[in-house]
Amino acid sequence: QHLSDALIQSDLISYRDSTPWSNLGLSVLLRDTMVVSGGPPNSAYSSNAAPAITQTDSRDKWSKKMDFLLSVIGFAVDLGNVWRFPYICYQNGGGAFLIPYILMAIFGGVPLFYMELALGQFHRTGAISIWKHICPIFKGTGFAICIIALYVSFYYNTIIAWALFYFYSSFTSDLPWTNCNNPWNTENCTNYFVKGNVNWTNYSRSPAEEFYTRNVLEIQNSSGLRNIGGIRWQLTLCLFLIFTIVYFSLWKGVKTSGKVVWVTATLPYVVLLILLIRGATLPGAWRGVVFYLKPKWEKLLETSVWVDAAAQIFFSLGPGFGVLLALSSYNPFTNNCYRDAIVTSLVNCLTSFVSGFVIFTVLGYMAQKRGVNVEDVARDKGPSLLFITYPEAIANMMGSTFFAIIFFMMMITLGLDSTFGGLEAIITAVMDEYPDYLTHRRELLVLGLVVVCFMGSLSTLTNGGAYVVKLLEEFGVGCSIIAVGFLEAIAVSWFYGIRRFSNDIKAMLGYTPGLFWKVCWVAISPAFLAYIIISSLLNPQPLTLFDYKYPDWSITVGYIIGASSFMWIPVYMVYKLVWTPGSLKQVRNIVIFGSG
Repeated sequence: QHLSDALIQSDLISYRDSTPWSNLGLSVLLRDTMVVSGGPPNSAYSSNAAPAITQTDSRDKWSKKMDFLLSVIGFAVDLGNVWRFPYICYQNGGGAFLIPYILMAIFGGVPLFYMELALGQFHRTGAISIWKHICPIFKGTGFAICIIALYVSFYYNTIIAWALFYFYSSFTSDLPWTNCNNPWNTENCTNYFVKGNVNWTNYSRSPAEEFYTRNVLEIQNSSGLRNIGGIRWQLTLCLFLIFTIVYFSLWKGVKTSGKVVWVTATLPYVVLLILLIRGATLPGAWRGVVFYLKPKWEKLLETSVWVDAAAQIFFSLGPGFGVLLALSSYNPFTNNCYRDAIVTSLVNCLTSFVSGFVIFTVLGYMAQKRGVNVEDVARDKGPSLLFITYPEAIANMMGSTFFAIIFFMMMITLGLDSTFGGLEAIITAVMDEYPDYLTHRRELLVLGLVVVCFMGSLSTLTNGGAYVVKLLEEFGVGCSIIAVGFLEAIAVSWFYGIRRFSNDIKAMLGYTPGLFWKVCWVAISPAFLAYIIISSLLNPQPLTLFDYKYPDWSITVGYIIGASSFMWIPVYMVYKLVWTPGSLKQVRNIVIFGSG
């Protein structure tokens, strides 16, 4: 039987390599027959290739196509769409920023998004094992992706825990950040919504700011990274509840997570619509919209604007994180991943754009209430926009309790489905790499991963946890994930070969990708990522949070954190070259092409 399988596989490979795959039915037959005989259907392999154990009919599958689409949209649309895009847009020229943003999406973000969906769907394996089929010497990229995903889980879920803290604090007739009469308030607390002719100085702090910094974070008990203080038990409980939800959403695979995203991926759109309608009816809303979209054409001459556009679209769509590989690996072989890439990319970008109106109508309202320019209100970015500026505006609306509850519920759901995607990337990658040990132990693997993520998050739950969150956000992901995406694009286009990759897509869809996609994959998209990396390294920005300036030693620690994930790429390359037996030519063929 083994000899018969080997002969069948050898004959099919020879036939396939000499005949164009013009018939989709034949392509699927070839692939399914090859799966049975243990070899993947691409010309990078000979009959000596390692068996792809994961490419079997026993592999988990999405119950419905919509489960997959909502999971991808849920991962791509996260908290960054609500705060980062509006801030980046107004900072870089308002309406004029849409030009570099759209161009970077068309030539960089969407092609990479499409590439990952196609790779995952064709090879049906996670971020580690997939390199055995593409270019084995780059397998360290898969390990780097998993470590980066761990770093993200260490701080991202803490932000969701903050939102949960606000959520249960909102169940009161008077929101606790509306006045200065609370135990955590100081003499600098100034409530300009109640008093008239308030003298706002550089030392003034709003009730919302003091609630966030002095009650939620208790940052006054920390002097910085050298003394981050004790662990906040309230936040620890919130994080425990978050990880409990995550565990029971992921423990059974895509069958359960695909159902949960029907709530977590759709609820934010309902809430965004409600907040948009409410924001548009506020006095002064038009000031915020004008400030958001008024074009500043001279900004287009600044290099930093194009860098921000490229970085925003990359982090928004999320190629390189291994999530798209994992999610698409559970798709049917003939699923139209091209259409999925276009639809989900459009939804993501439009969500970012609409979120800008939700945010800036409220900022315009606040500017009118304060009697200042919109620019003075919109200086905050990142979590400060979500936890200080917007809650402050909500607190002074009619029906403030209702709007606070749905806003923080939206933030929790936005964060949860992104967490589902990030952890699923790790789970799928590890299970596909070690199927003999983990195929029937998914529940234990997910439990172990959740425990590791919870323990790794403890430093972010301290009084100075916000400083740790900022450090991990900047260095734990940053250039490392962009470099991973760059290497992935190079490995697929230049080593695996654009012709082979195009044939893979033809086998699934029945037609070859057009010239535009091929040019983007080979040249434009890698150049797009190299541009971000070089610009980021040449123009490092000082790291600050609130009034705290990060010391030089912490920046060094940050670079070490970044290097700790990326280092596995060259380490694995050296290991593969040294330990692979055979002549120099044989080693080259094995580590690059996967065949002897």
